[in-house]
Formats: sequence, C-alpha cells, structure tokens
Amino acid sequence: MAPPHDPSSYPPKLSQEELDRLVLASKDWSAANGLCVRPPPALVSSDQDPVGILAVNAPVTLFPSLFPRSCFEQGQSVQRAYNELYAKVSQDEDFLQNIVNDVIEGDEFIANLWKVHQRVKKDGYAHKLSLGLFRSDYMVHQEVTSPPQVKQVEFNTIASSFGGLSAQTSGLHKFLAQSEYSLLENSPGIDVNELPSNPTVAGLAGGMVAAHKLYGQSKSGKPLCIIFLVQTGERNVFDQRHIEYALRSSEVPVFRLEFADFLKYAEVAETATKELLYTLPSNASKVFEVSAVYLRAGYGPGDYPDSSGWEARYQLERSAATKCPSVLTQLAGAKKVQQVLASRDVLSRFVGKDSDKAKKLLDTFTNIFPLDSSTEGLRARKLALDETECQKYVLKPQREGGGNNIYRSDIPPFLKSIPERHWNSYILMELITPPPARNIIMRNGQLEEGGVIGELGVYGACVWKSGTGEVVHNEDVGYLLRTKGDKSEEGGVAAGFGCMDSVLLV
Repeated sequence: MAPPHDPSSYPPKLSQEELDRLVLASKDWSAANGLCVRPPPALVSSDQDPVGILAVNAPVTLFPSLFPRSCFEQGQSVQRAYNELYAKVSQDEDFLQNIVNDVIEGDEFIANLWKVHQRVKKDGYAHKLSLGLFRSDYMVHQEVTSPPQVKQVEFNTIASSFGGLSAQTSGLHKFLAQSEYSLLENSPGIDVNELPSNPTVAGLAGGMVAAHKLYGQSKSGKPLCIIFLVQTGERNVFDQRHIEYALRSSEVPVFRLEFADFLKYAEVAETATKELLYTLPSNASKVFEVSAVYLRAGYGPGDYPDSSGWEARYQLERSAATKCPSVLTQLAGAKKVQQVLASRDVLSRFVGKDSDKAKKLLDTFTNIFPLDSSTEGLRARKLALDETECQKYVLKPQREGGGNNIYRSDIPPFLKSIPERHWNSYILMELITPPPARNIIMRNGQLEEGGVIGELGVYGACVWKSGTGEVVHNEDVGYLLRTKGDKSEEGGVAAGFGCMDSVLLV
C-alpha cells in the first residue's frame, strides 16, 4: 500500500533532466494513443496547415491530481439518480415551458429552441426514444467543521465532451506510474491501484449501442447507421473519434456529418413513420436509415448563423431518429433548470421528497439564485450589484461550451450594461472554493507549474421511452478531471482555459 500523499510536497520537485524525460514520455505516449487535438490557430495558422493534417498533444498534467476518494465516490454514486432526474425533466413540458418563459425575454437562443419544439409538437413527434449522454460537473467543497463534499458546478445534456480524451488521460498517467514516476529521485510513490479505471469510451458508446438496438428494425429497408453531427472545423475531433471507433468495433455503421451540411445529405422520409435518411456524400447510391443522432454541434447560437440552421434542427427533431439530445432534453440542461431544481420543493416534483435519492441529490447542490423579480431574485440582484458581495459569485447565462460566465467584480458592470429585463435569463451561483493543490501543466509544448483547481465530471448514459419516460438503460460510465491554473476563472479545455487530468485518490 502506497503511503498517504502530502499535498504540500506533491507533485515532487524534479531536476531539469527528470522534467525533460517526463515531458518526452508524455508527448510520445499522447501522440501514439490519440490524446490529441487539432492545433489552435494561434499555434498553427491555416496558411501553415492548409489541408488540416496536423495534430498536437492535448493540454495535460504531468501527474494525476490528488482527489478525495470520498468525493470521487459521491459523484459516481449519484449519477444514475441524475440521469433519471433529467430524463423526467425532459418529459415535463409544463415545467420546461415555465423555465423558458422566465428567460425568454433576454435569450433569443432559448426562444428559438422552444419554437422548434412547438413546430414539431404541432405535427406530432415521431421518435420513440431519447438518449442522454450526460456529464455532471463538480468541485470539491470543504467547510472547517465537516468532511469534503462535491458540489455541482453544472449539468450538461448536450455535447458532453472529452469522454474520449479523459479515458486516454487516465491511460497516460497509469503508463507513467508504471514506467516513469518510480525512477524519479523524489518518487511520489504512486500505486496504480490509486488510479481508478476510466471506461468512459466504452460506456458512452454502450449508451449509443443501446439506443441503436432499441430503435428496432429498419422501416425503410435501408441499412441502419448512427450519425455524429459535428461542427465545421472541429478541433476536438480525436475525442469524438475514440467513441466512433468503439461503436465501429461493435459493428454499428457510424458517419460524421457537419451540421451545416445536414439539409444537403439528410432528409425525413414522407412516410407515417418519418425515418431519417442519410445519403453518403461520396456515393449517392449509398443511403442509410438513421437510428440515432449524436449532437456535437447545435449547442450554441454560433451553430445557427441563419434560418437554414434552425430548419435543419427542425427537420432533425421531427424525424424518427433517436436524438442525443432532443430539443427538450437540451432545454432541460439550461442553467435556470439547475437553479430551480436546487429547491427541495421543486425537486420533489421529480424525486420523492424524503427519499434517499433526493437527499443524495440535495447534498450536491450549492447556493444558486435567480435574478428575477421574486423576493429571492431581488435579494440576489443586491448581492450581484454590491462591489463587495459580488466577489463570492459567478453569473451564468443559459449557454454551453465554456467562456460564457461572468465572475466576481465583473458582475456589476456587466449587469449595468444590459437591459434589466434581460437579467431574468441569468442565474447567480455561489463560487465553490476547493482545497489548494499543485501540478505541472503541459500545453502547446510549454510548461506551467503552480497552484491548480480541478473540476470533476461524471458521465452518465441513459435511454428512456418518449411519452412514458420509462428508463430502459441507465449507467454511470466514467469520469473527467479538468484542471486549470488557480488564477483562471473559466475551465473549458476546448476554449483554451483548462487541461486534461486524472485523479489520484487519497
């Protein structure tokens, strides 16, 4: 059994020679195992790589970060309850309509998503199943008189990324623990058993396979397939490819289709069952019926530059293909939903009020407030506008993808810069302050050493029947640890703030 790790001396001090060896080993293993991204334009311009052949190491820590075992297990133990909760929320149209009504004045994107739902509902939904590949994000919170707990930062219902790279990062750190760390003069003494398994790729692919099989036989007579709907110029392509290749090993045909090209190559059959048909761009004689669509696009306004984007989303939504997510499931991931569910009374609408499940969920909630004209909202507005009190909070819009939040002293001037009637579309969350930690980050060939903050994401895969809400597949399927410098507010890896990491349980 390895000795307990002292945060004050972890990671160990390295000589330049040791650091060089560890960097080389990390770079080579990452390249050989697909722990990579396409280079950002700031690193390699399109003129330097006109045909897009280059890849670079994903930003990563050289050591796994210390993480409380009890907190890791807490996050895992509650994920299936979260899967069920958000499946139920996505089925509750009245509840979601109230959420939309609260934020619609200041959020055209949410309004347009709701319009898609209303258009499809008018003609009647054709899909029989919904698929959620979810990720619940946490930070460790510790008060002086109580043991540490994880508190939820956000719940992601669309494009819950980095499942592929998180599994590879765990593999990198296990490789280094077996081959490199023990050779250091100040070896950290890491036991591989302290590095938990991370079957995220298999678990996320397993959710898609379940949805694919539950779709049933082809209605059109065409072979079935799964579509990955992706953004143009996607840099995080290898993260997605790991899941795609796992699906192909299960003998499920998978195709990537850019969201901008959806209307060109996909169409809804004019039949009573509204099959979604996909024509292979390279060979028009090859036509497939789509069992499921995994959206890695469509989560922000930038994916809808004109009306054709919204028409594409409407056509997708009206089809029989299982969506991951449907429009209603995407709306269920709005920050306003998270804020409202933090109330015990509202949570009881979906989970038994005094059940063990409700208690586990409530234990993960932090203080979140509306910015509406309710008594609670007016009190939150005072906190947000107070130059001292605002230092404890983050202001969040209804957005995914990183880089959208407003922190601390930036909150008052931001609110004053927008119409007060738009404040309803934001929530105010109390900042979670995790225990101090240190690590070494390797990003674009450069090293950053110092204080870091980690954010744990727990993945879930869930399939439920549309209409009845009956859950037919429900698993927690792995984890992500994103780490950033402790002076950075945002944590998104793709947005350039965080890096990939894995946990060393203590």
